[in-house]
Amino acid sequence: MGLNVQTFRKIRQSLIFLIGTLLLFSCGNANPNAGATSTAPVTPSATPEAPPTMNNIIPKPHSVQPAPGGFLLTAATGIHVPSGNEEITAIGRYLAEKLQPATGFNLEVIPASGAPGAGNIYITLEGGDPALGEEGYTLAVTPDLIALVAYMPAGLFHGIQTLRQLLPAPIEQPTVQPGPWVVPAGVIRDQPRFTWRGAMLDVARHFFGVADVKAFLDEMAYYKLNRFHLHLSDDQGWRIEIKSWPNLTAIGGATSVGGDPGGFFTQEQYAEIVAYAESRYVTVVPEIDMPGHTNAALASYAELNCDGVARPPHTGMEVGFSTLCVGADITYKFIDDVIRELAAITPGPYLHIGGDEVQTLGTDEYNAFVQKAQSTVHKYGKRMIGWDEVGRIDLLPLTIVQYWNGPLAAEAARKGAKVIMSPASRTYLDQKYTPATEPGLYWAGYIEVQESYSWDPATQLEGVSEGQVLGVEAPLWTETIRTFSDVQYMVFPRLIGLAEIGWSTAAGREWSEYRLRLAEHGPRLDARNLNYYRSPQVPWV
Repeated sequence: MGLNVQTFRKIRQSLIFLIGTLLLFSCGNANPNAGATSTAPVTPSATPEAPPTMNNIIPKPHSVQPAPGGFLLTAATGIHVPSGNEEITAIGRYLAEKLQPATGFNLEVIPASGAPGAGNIYITLEGGDPALGEEGYTLAVTPDLIALVAYMPAGLFHGIQTLRQLLPAPIEQPTVQPGPWVVPAGVIRDQPRFTWRGAMLDVARHFFGVADVKAFLDEMAYYKLNRFHLHLSDDQGWRIEIKSWPNLTAIGGATSVGGDPGGFFTQEQYAEIVAYAESRYVTVVPEIDMPGHTNAALASYAELNCDGVARPPHTGMEVGFSTLCVGADITYKFIDDVIRELAAITPGPYLHIGGDEVQTLGTDEYNAFVQKAQSTVHKYGKRMIGWDEVGRIDLLPLTIVQYWNGPLAAEAARKGAKVIMSPASRTYLDQKYTPATEPGLYWAGYIEVQESYSWDPATQLEGVSEGQVLGVEAPLWTETIRTFSDVQYMVFPRLIGLAEIGWSTAAGREWSEYRLRLAEHGPRLDARNLNYYRSPQVPWV
């Protein structure tokens, strides 16, 4: 069927607009205002009705240029992707699956060789700007077409999260809603500030299964987080199957804090989690804590104790009392086996060894053990990460230090190590919001939403500048976190702000403005049925 002249002109105008704006943004000096976020209001088109604003996106994009009108998503909209590219096709299917429940539209993912006609969504790497890196993207919206362009597939995936947030909040509902489904017109050019934007879930103190972990990963992806740190062992539980040491899960995985039920991941379940995370462009970072925080292992195998006596299971919250027998050869066989098996099922480049809060070893004993652990991680092709206490040893060039408290991360940075910023007083999601919060702890202080948002990774720790910061990560320790509803309550909304700290430029962030954008996300959190803390600091919608 041929196109009439009016339709052809509309399509041509849309394509000219899209191409022009993409070229404009790709030329660094062509636009003196490039990189600035416009606050101009969106002028509604006569049809459809006025779209939502472009200025409620979290994390805040690098550049937003609104334009008049909006794109109406309908049952006839197609999602066009490059022909023969399975990875981008999968991203297109992901978008279709996210839009289907609320709209009721079975949006078709269509292989194409170029930009489609009016009324469609176009996802492509063609014309992607290398300057935006692996995770950046450009999203251009006209009343006739949506074009999402990136240099790498991860950028396309992140752009889809932005597109979801541009639609009305009911798009997140699990059942059909009335609509209409309007995306405001304009151009967003975006890229992350930091490479590492992470969250940590402690499944050792209380265990959370595959379904909960997948739900956690979905929420991470929505806010463009890309590193999932999985704390798999501690005094209270061992949560990953190690085939050469089966008692680790048979005995060490049997309980939790307070005597609550235990649990563990088989290697097949762990692989399922890793694959799910990869499909959302999230890298899994497993942690086996050593040489301290090891009572679950010491209870499982007597020979890991210097006196040859297995320890009783530990269900309390105390720390610092346990350690592997660092003078025994069997300990290093154990460490080698654990790291070998875990490395084999972890495609990502990182393996975390903990290394914190060891109170029963001398400095020389501790340093010698961590040096051997570092060599073992390196032997199996991974980059070692350790909490800031490992900063006292001689670090390999690719070893990463995770700051939580104290001066040792700065010492590591002076030696050339990159630092992940996880200051306990800002990022520890197990800390109470206020004295009235249940559950939670408060040893690092009460962390209200403003407190968790109002800091900068490049200035938080003296001696660690922006170039030495790999990124940010928000840990959730689970001594008092017994249910996944508890997880949600302690994580949200603080993790949203921490995601913005990792992604958005410091110059573009301000609490007084952010709190208003966060308020607009309340209906989205409600639609996704999340149990979140409705902070009085935020004027929730």
